Amino acid sequence: MKTPHNTFKQAMADGRTQIGLWAALASPYSTELLAGVGYDWLLIDGEHAPNDVRSVLGQLQAVASAQLALGDARSHPVVRVPLGTGEAGTAIIKQYLDIGAQTLLVPMVDTPEQAAQVVAACRYAPAGVRGMGSALSRASRWQTHTQYVHEANEQVCVLVQAETVTAMAHLDAMAATPGVDGVFIGPADLSASMGYPGNAAHPEVQAVIEQGIARILKAGKAPGILATSEAQARKWLAAGARFVAVGADTMLLASGARELLGKYKTDPAAAAPADRSY
Repeated sequence: MKTPHNTFKQAMADGRTQIGLWAALASPYSTELLAGVGYDWLLIDGEHAPNDVRSVLGQLQAVASAQLALGDARSHPVVRVPLGTGEAGTAIIKQYLDIGAQTLLVPMVDTPEQAAQVVAACRYAPAGVRGMGSALSRASRWQTHTQYVHEANEQVCVLVQAETVTAMAHLDAMAATPGVDGVFIGPADLSASMGYPGNAAHPEVQAVIEQGIARILKAGKAPGILATSEAQARKWLAAGARFVAVGADTMLLASGARELLGKYKTDPAAAAPADRSY
């Protein structure tokens, strides 16, 4: 059997926009539900959500079950690891790849050297330093994909996050790093790094993001972002962002619950929080 083709990576290489949703509830049940809704990709969050390798595995299996039911209509799982550089980051990346993740989003990458470390961690030798353990791994279907170690490098999609002033200073070189498929701009952390914590809508932050999207496109790579309002999502799509998360499951659940409660009682505690315009 041939190693599964990474449809998300192919779509971005073709310049096709991919609309996604953040999955932060850390539940295979909710992730399976979302995988059948029609989003192009789901972000399974291992950085800020209460996920670990085992819970991410359960969600990858849940997405796979949606594939059995829906075929290509299911979402592609993108896994955000908790860290990606240094020895610990390399070990964590290896685990997430071995359980079957093909697309990784790596937070807090500030330099092209760090981006290159992430790429190396995602590649088998001689192209990288990923440990050889396919006989034990779900990624190869326990060697049912007989050419996995020869085909895996081409099917792994590497997305790095630029979310600090330092990262934006190195953005051109980071985006140009061989093996980096896309660069995700993190508005919340970037706004804090720029001195505007909790205010990603600040004009200076918005300008840096817009310039960043243009710089990533100029390098021939795919820009990505999370937007929690329709206005922001449409703004970044118009600017050229190629993979855009347009919401989060936690926020959808909270807003839906508040809306339903509001039909039956008026309670200040049920009011929606202010939009942070991520």
